[in-house]
Amino acid sequence: MQIIPAIDIIDGKCVRLTEGDYAQKKIYNEHPLEVAKEFEGAGLQRLHLVDLDGAKAGAVKNWKVLETITSKTSLIIDFGGGIKQEEDVKIVLNSGAALATVGSIAVKDETKFVSWLQQFGAAKFLLGADVKNEKIAVGGWLETTDIWIYDFIEKYINHGVQQIFCTDVSKDGRLEGPSTELYKNILQKFPQLHFIASGGVSSMKDLDELAEIGCNGAIVGKAIYEGRVTLNELKKFS
Repeated sequence: MQIIPAIDIIDGKCVRLTEGDYAQKKIYNEHPLEVAKEFEGAGLQRLHLVDLDGAKAGAVKNWKVLETITSKTSLIIDFGGGIKQEEDVKIVLNSGAALATVGSIAVKDETKFVSWLQQFGAAKFLLGADVKNEKIAVGGWLETTDIWIYDFIEKYINHGVQQIFCTDVSKDGRLEGPSTELYKNILQKFPQLHFIASGGVSSMKDLDELAEIGCNGAIVGKAIYEGRVTLNELKKFS
């Protein structure tokens, strides 16, 4: 299982939110590149970069941060937040991201997302699914849909999507442990999927559990920044 550390960006700085609430913001570092280099130094190979300004504005904003990190590290970066138009996809891929991370567009505008998959290639996208009680949530998690997570995954696997990460929104940023049961169910239904767990990781024990059930990756954010998991400990996964 690959550890994918997360860097969330507001105003070019590395921050974390709790449950997606911009009012519950904590700045961890003014310079995301420093953080990325620490991750690289610990032997980690991937990075989950989230443009929170972009997510709020509905258009990519912090692509300069992406450009800086891709030019000064060899990390494989997926970048998301505000990718709503074809132009945003181009900016993200041209700025050095290996994968464009999308979520709500796949829920709200299937036609547009499928056209991107055809145009850029499905291998260029990481699909994020925010989930509440096994139903897809969108719009900064304020809105729950009637779409069952398993139907959502199946539909996009059929469109060629290879990598999906799933966040249980009730867990994110709370350090209360991941939704292992949900992930187990997803992995049983879609054994061929490159599946990445996200949200709630609070300890090495959580990560060992996720590896045990067969997750291909785990996105870890707050647990690293709050010192619950050290970069040294994460070396066992690299």
